[in-house]
Amino acid sequence: MESPRIGLLRLTYNRTRMTRLAFVACVGLALAGLQHAPSAQAPGLTIAAASDLQAVFPDLARGFERASGVRAVASFGSSGNFFAQIQNGAPFDVFMSADAEYPLKLAASGHADGSSLIRYAVGHIVIWTRKGSGIGITQGLQALTGPRVRRIAIANPEYAPYGRAAVAALRNSKVYDSVQSRLVLGENISQTAQLADSGNADVAIIALSLALGPTLRANGSYVDIPASLHPRLDQAAALVVSSSKKADARRFLTYLGSPEARAALQRFGFEPPEQKK
Repeated sequence: MESPRIGLLRLTYNRTRMTRLAFVACVGLALAGLQHAPSAQAPGLTIAAASDLQAVFPDLARGFERASGVRAVASFGSSGNFFAQIQNGAPFDVFMSADAEYPLKLAASGHADGSSLIRYAVGHIVIWTRKGSGIGITQGLQALTGPRVRRIAIANPEYAPYGRAAVAALRNSKVYDSVQSRLVLGENISQTAQLADSGNADVAIIALSLALGPTLRANGSYVDIPASLHPRLDQAAALVVSSSKKADARRFLTYLGSPEARAALQRFGFEPPEQKK
């Protein structure tokens, strides 16, 4: 008959052996998980994107990832704010501006790579109002002088190219003096649209690309503002010099010039740019 002491030792050994086997199995599963973890979990490119790109960017990101296997994640805001942030070392890989001026200035100061600069689209502005507002906008900018229009949202022209385009259009149509006291400023063009969509403004002058997005298309209507009334909205992008992912950033900029990316941009009202640096 086996002594109790020998039985206890054998039980302790078996438990220890089982624990070691379980540990080895867990380590093996963990390593296998790491080996087969999807590359999508790896950090992708960080894009500083003008707010007029909010509706189209998901299509651009999906197309780029299909073509390259690289993820692109955007932060949206006003081009002027991103300009200041990049000058102060913000960790972006690519800057997609709503104009060409800001990327060119960053290139001149050494914060963007001038050789990478690409003009990727031409933007447009429209007047937008929500359904049920009771405000007719078919007369275009002249309609903004009517008594029912109490608040007109535009992007802050100090930071947003679309805001500067709105002010120019109002001035050139000779209605700026009549409506100046009714203007309310959004920090960027997306916030400007939200002001009108939420009812905090009666109408808004916004990017056509946002008016064609699913939310605003369902919630309201728009009329075009003639391009002759404001400076051309040439939109440009460039590689941020401090990026640690320069090769992938250049691939993204190249993708912006591809037929697939141009088609996505055109679906949201952007025109193709002139082929120039």
